[in-house]
Formats: sequence, C-alpha cells, structure tokens
Amino acid sequence: MNGLKLVVFDLAGTTVKDRGQVSDAFTVALSEHEIEVTPEQLSSVRGSSKRQAVLQFIPEGPERARRAEQVYASFREHLTASYRVEGVEPVDGAEQIFGWLKEKNVRVALNTGFDRDITGLLLKALGWEEVADAVVCGDEVRRGRPAPYLIFHAMEATGATDVREVANVGDTVLDLEAGHNALVRWNVGVLSGAHDRQLLEGAPHTHLLQSIAELRTLWHDDD
Repeated sequence: MNGLKLVVFDLAGTTVKDRGQVSDAFTVALSEHEIEVTPEQLSSVRGSSKRQAVLQFIPEGPERARRAEQVYASFREHLTASYRVEGVEPVDGAEQIFGWLKEKNVRVALNTGFDRDITGLLLKALGWEEVADAVVCGDEVRRGRPAPYLIFHAMEATGATDVREVANVGDTVLDLEAGHNALVRWNVGVLSGAHDRQLLEGAPHTHLLQSIAELRTLWHDDD
C-alpha cells in the first residue's frame, strides 16, 4: 500500500453527503441572534471547529463569549433537528473504500469540526460506530483546522508515528491546510462537498479527486 498506514477522512462533504444542512444551521442560528453573514463568509469557515467558527462572527465586547455559546447552542439544535428529519447518507463509495483500506491493513480515522455529540448522532445514523479505528472531534483538540492537531490526535489514537505514512482527505480549504501543516504524505482534496475545484486548487494539496470513491486509483500513482 505504498507505505501508507493511516488515512484520515473528514466527515461532512467528504464521507457524509452534505445537503447544505451545516450552512443552513449556521445561518439560522446567527440570524436568531441578529448576526447576518454572507455565503462567502460561511464558506471561509467550512471545515473549521464549529465553536471557533461561531466565535469569528460574534462582535467584540464584554458579552462576546456568552453570545457565542448561545449561538453555538442554537446551531447544534438546528443541525441536530435537520439531520434527524432529513436523514444522513454516506458519500457514494465511502463504505467500500473503508473496507478496502482495512483489507490492506491501512487504518482509518475520521476527524471533524463537529463536537462529540453531533458526531455520535451522525455515526449512529449511518451505522458507523465501528467503521473507523479512531474518531477525533473538534472539541477534543485545543485548536481546530488549519492547525494539524486533529490529524496528530488521529495518529496518536491509531499508533501511527510517521507523517510520511499518513494521508489526509477532505473537501475544504481548511482540511487541506491542516494536512499541509501536518506534513502528511498525501493531502487529498475531494469535490463532493463544500468547496469547488477552483478553491481547492488554490489550497496546498497532492491530489484532487471527484470523491473518495476514486481514492484507490492513487495507489497506482505513487512508488
């Protein structure tokens, strides 16, 4: 398997279909607290820790931390309701890729800007409680993307010790910036989620794919 021992996957937009629920939940939660944001502003924080993303939109002031917690609570409520009503589906081919990697003795980790509660809801809805060797959430590291800590934590949890044996896969600029900062061997962008080809081409990457269903083709591109 070309020396790779771990592949770290993002969730929403990369392994889980993104129907706009995250952006919609952000927009509604912020609007409830009289904070208006543009689609471009929302796009710029896709892939980040959701708590950090909320805080960026709260004006400075003595009540900033309290307001941020209120907005974040609203975001969680709206997103959870949306997932429960609309359901959750994997990106086509995701489960087959997970199985193929495990057959090749490559460990699988999931990392996300969601907190553990929302992540647990998603994994339960998908029946993915046992699909990954590790799951790392945004509330379990000191800083979210573009910091590399989600990836490093996934390495620690799976026993990986060399970034040259790790691949990172995500659908946002921040996903790819985190992979770049972690110095992973493969830093793979996928076009199945939040950001389009133009945005991802401008981010640090080693490969761009339509979706993770194409991931196995990369094993023919490397020594």
